[in-house]
Amino acid sequence: MTDSGLAPLPASDRPETAARLRKALLTAAFTADGLLDLLGAPAYAALARSETVPALRATRGDTPLETLVRLFLLQQPVPHARVAAVLPAEEALEAGWLTRVGGAEVAATVDVRPYGGPGGEDWFIVSDLGCAVGGAGGIGQRNEEVVLGVGGASTTLAGITVRTPVDSALDLGTGSGIQALHAAQHATRVTATDLNPRALHITALTLALSGAPAADLREGSLFEPVGDDERFDLIVSNPPFVISPGARLTYRDGGMGGDDLCRSLVQQAGERLNEGGFAQFLANWQHVAGEDWQDRLRAWVPRGCDAWIVQREVQDVTQYAELWLRDGGDHRGDPAEYQARYDAWLDEFEARKVKAVGFGWITLRRTGSTEPAVMVEEWPHPVEQPLGGEIRAHFERLDYLREHDDAALLDSHFRLAAEVVQEQVGLPGAEDPEHVVLRQHRGMRRATKVDTVGAGFAGVCDGTLSAGRILDAIAQLVGEDPVLLRDRTPAQIRLLVEQGFLEPLG
Repeated sequence: MTDSGLAPLPASDRPETAARLRKALLTAAFTADGLLDLLGAPAYAALARSETVPALRATRGDTPLETLVRLFLLQQPVPHARVAAVLPAEEALEAGWLTRVGGAEVAATVDVRPYGGPGGEDWFIVSDLGCAVGGAGGIGQRNEEVVLGVGGASTTLAGITVRTPVDSALDLGTGSGIQALHAAQHATRVTATDLNPRALHITALTLALSGAPAADLREGSLFEPVGDDERFDLIVSNPPFVISPGARLTYRDGGMGGDDLCRSLVQQAGERLNEGGFAQFLANWQHVAGEDWQDRLRAWVPRGCDAWIVQREVQDVTQYAELWLRDGGDHRGDPAEYQARYDAWLDEFEARKVKAVGFGWITLRRTGSTEPAVMVEEWPHPVEQPLGGEIRAHFERLDYLREHDDAALLDSHFRLAAEVVQEQVGLPGAEDPEHVVLRQHRGMRRATKVDTVGAGFAGVCDGTLSAGRILDAIAQLVGEDPVLLRDRTPAQIRLLVEQGFLEPLG
């Protein structure tokens, strides 16, 4: 397979070759752990910043692992004899994984990056040359069909995805196949789609080289390749969400006006989900003058779906334009052309009255409830990945709160979540704190203010007593009417449950 300006890809219909290559790579410890041991932490971290000099210095020897790092990760020509001692070189040449250069040397035709799976699996992510190192790899790559390797967005989506066993999963806009690879570990059937046929080819290589089952690969945009009657238990997508004038680079530019691509993707996902199924996306959205950004996103949520939308970052339009101009390598070209493209970006934003662009996560869950719950929030603070379990628990807590009125809530038993601490803020020597904060050290790492009753309630929740009996005891201690305390406290309990500070036990 060839594309103008891009190297021909290895054959994707040679599973035996991929299996033998995989065995050779593992034998040489060409794994995420093996790389860290060989390169050391500083050089390994430098690779994530697209800096290869430390890694080149660390691989000047002739061990099998050094040979493979220089060949597949650093794209250096290597003597044929050295490669033949590590890999089935002739078979790899015939299948297109390698090509001859300079007579006695060979070079890789694709990047191959070791990647550690969540269960300790040794996987390999295939991408176009120059696109495996540094995550945003592709900088300077101007061909619109280029396929990137693993980046920060890829690992973020993989980390937030709910990982429960399911029958069917859809990876929409699969790219190099990282989400399909993760899904293959807990889904019976995986369908992967992409507008770029080169991406589908590379996904097949990623799955084969990682020893994963093959996926159902389909070419097309958004949900076009999926039949009208097809439904899934899980849909994931790291779409080309960049809001840009035009669609110059397929891997990142949506090709629709403003944030229409992300909106369309979210709105169409609801009807593609089985009951209880999840759809999870990364997305950009516009902050438009005169509009509440949260209301804008609530309007995206399809009927019949609960939603949890988290804004992780906001950039003003100049920061946003500069980020993606650098991503495309425009800052390295002609200054006049760079300025013209920068102007075009700002013209587009000005015409749409866009003041800033938000980035974050969108999770939908198909529900049979007549009153779906939609939460839209801003949370730019550090979190603990992976978050898939916490996201699943969030929706389970929504179900619990929907099913329990205040009376049922007071009859329920709760347990304080693990690693929650209490902080008191006030003047030194003061008899009472100005306010009390509960803080999580796991998951979303939230912090929330509570009154003294809320703090006392949370502190004694060990599952032994019902909420009502705890409040009655607190009322006696503080000299308050227990009936009034029972009336005003359920709202605070609901918040603590919703945010994961308290775990319902029934």
